[in-house]
Amino acid sequence: MGLGGCIILIAVGAILTFATDWHMQGVNLTVVGLILMAVGLIGVATFSGIARRRRVVVPPTTPVVEETPHHHHRGEGYTDGYGV
Repeated sequence: MGLGGCIILIAVGAILTFATDWHMQGVNLTVVGLILMAVGLIGVATFSGIARRRRVVVPPTTPVVEETPHHHHRGEGYTDGYGV
C-alpha cells in the first residue's frame, strides 16, 4: 500500500468517526473509524521510513577512471590487418 492508500484510510476513518451518525447493530462505527485512522498513520510512518532509507547516497568505493579517447588522424588511414 502506498502513501495514497494510507491517506485514504485516514480520511475514511475520520469520516466514520466524526462525520456520521449512523447506528448499526453490532458495529461501533466510531471504533472502526479510529482503527482505520490508526492503521493509516502506521502506514504513513512505515512508508516515510522506507522512503527515507531509499534516499541515502553512498559514495563510490572505487575511483572512477576515465579512459582517453582514441583519435585517428586523417593521414593514417584505416587498416584492418590485411594491408588495405
